[in-house]
Amino acid sequence: MARYVFITGGVVSSLGKGLASASLGALLQARGYKVRLRKLDPYLNVDPGTMSPYQHGECFVTDDGAETDLDLGHYERFTGRPANQQDNITTGRIYSDIIAKERRGDYLGATVQVIPHVTNAIKEFVLDGNDDYDFVLCEIGGTVGDIEALPFFESIRQLGNDLPRGSCIYVHLTLMPWIWAAGELKTKPTQHSVKELRSIGIQPDILLVRADREIPKEERRKLSLFCNVRETAVIQALDAKSIYDVPMTYHKEGLDQEVLDAFGIDPAPKPNMDVWNEISRKIHNPEGEVTIAIVGKYTILKDAYKSLIEALHHGGIANNVKVNLEWIESEIFESDEDNVSAHLENIDGILVPGGFGERGSEGKIRAVTHARENQIPYFGICFGMQMACIEAARNLAGIENATSTEFDEGAKEPVVGLMTEWLKGNQLEKREAAGDLGGTMRLGAYPHPLKEGSHIAEIYGSTQVSERHRHRYEVNLAYKDRLEEAGLVFSGMSPDGLLPETIEYPRDVHPWFIGVQYHPELKSRPFDPHPLFASFIEAAKEQSRLV
Repeated sequence: MARYVFITGGVVSSLGKGLASASLGALLQARGYKVRLRKLDPYLNVDPGTMSPYQHGECFVTDDGAETDLDLGHYERFTGRPANQQDNITTGRIYSDIIAKERRGDYLGATVQVIPHVTNAIKEFVLDGNDDYDFVLCEIGGTVGDIEALPFFESIRQLGNDLPRGSCIYVHLTLMPWIWAAGELKTKPTQHSVKELRSIGIQPDILLVRADREIPKEERRKLSLFCNVRETAVIQALDAKSIYDVPMTYHKEGLDQEVLDAFGIDPAPKPNMDVWNEISRKIHNPEGEVTIAIVGKYTILKDAYKSLIEALHHGGIANNVKVNLEWIESEIFESDEDNVSAHLENIDGILVPGGFGERGSEGKIRAVTHARENQIPYFGICFGMQMACIEAARNLAGIENATSTEFDEGAKEPVVGLMTEWLKGNQLEKREAAGDLGGTMRLGAYPHPLKEGSHIAEIYGSTQVSERHRHRYEVNLAYKDRLEEAGLVFSGMSPDGLLPETIEYPRDVHPWFIGVQYHPELKSRPFDPHPLFASFIEAAKEQSRLV
């Protein structure tokens, strides 16, 4: 039977609950256990698919097409276990399902209430499908005291009584701030947070205390006393140089052992930390460095590109180099073309990531031109592939008005447009321009063949791949022949031949120029870097030697 660990947060948000959950999952896996991680989000959106990256950061997509919280990306990267639709739930999705049931008459005329109907739905979600796992880790979004999170806290409180004795524990992550004027760390915010948690019936078994410096033993003893937690279960969570140091840091602080002790597992299996030791060694002992320019539109908020950032660092791990990221707002290239050369002068590689909307698109196209003309390694992901096709159409194929119907619905030369039908396996899928935003995407993993002998097939070491998608618009197949005549190679197509998946320039034309319609960053892991990112960083490494 599965054991449950509920991870909550207090004091302030963004303390690292997701990383703590992912790290604990990795540590339990290192001891030979089978682990599942789930995220419970209190906001009323059905999913983060239509939420602005400025508000929510990256929308992480799973193989089965779920648009989820970015923490699920951490879960996958740290454990290697693919997440799915059933690993992320929101208040909006819970309420949507309940209201649909009420309209159908499923409740037989009963008054539908938060307790028991909402809390029961949450509990069913938490408990469903866990028979094959040793541990299920459930992270509750937000902080204790948030009004919208109360049904989730009530649900996990009830589960503490519903489940057999000794089969669930509570881990609470808080902040211990350093007050400069007083010259000391303060325990009171954690005391108040735990008091709030206990007021709704939850007693934490373990405290993870975030701090920017060592927490003195006396302060830990004080927290133990006032928060009713064993002293050994007050675990400091100090700042780390890399997020991939966090599992080792928590292991040294005894988190995984404390969890096993709380469940009465004795003797506990010995952990094998060789993988994390090796990752840490490579991160902190690089043999060189490269600089990658990310030309995007959400560069103010780095969380909008969380998986991308990590995949680039994974490429650095694979090549034993440090990857420096130069963030460039693409709009600056639109006001003055000279800005392009000035900002990209000492760059070893250029990456244009996914995105939506016209803003900054012309700047991205100019970045593509700079990469192509100056033989700088270029990686176009999703929107970045589409911009590369428009750039080739305008500057190589002579299609002066080439653009996307995303920018101009009545475009005369729609090199990129809204594809309305495609096959997924044997099933025909459709979308409409006027449909709900969340329902007009091509989402999830799609298999596709790669052209024999192409650069990208050589990188993958295979002509059959499957990658995750999240986009509305496609490169228009009607322009394929003209673009190929101009030198652009369509090296990957969907199985039905309708949707371009990858483009490239031959290596005798450009050393490394690849665009993909999908998001390979979503499947990259520190212990298993995605081949495209490993190859891109390798090309950037070679470029840095030429400069």
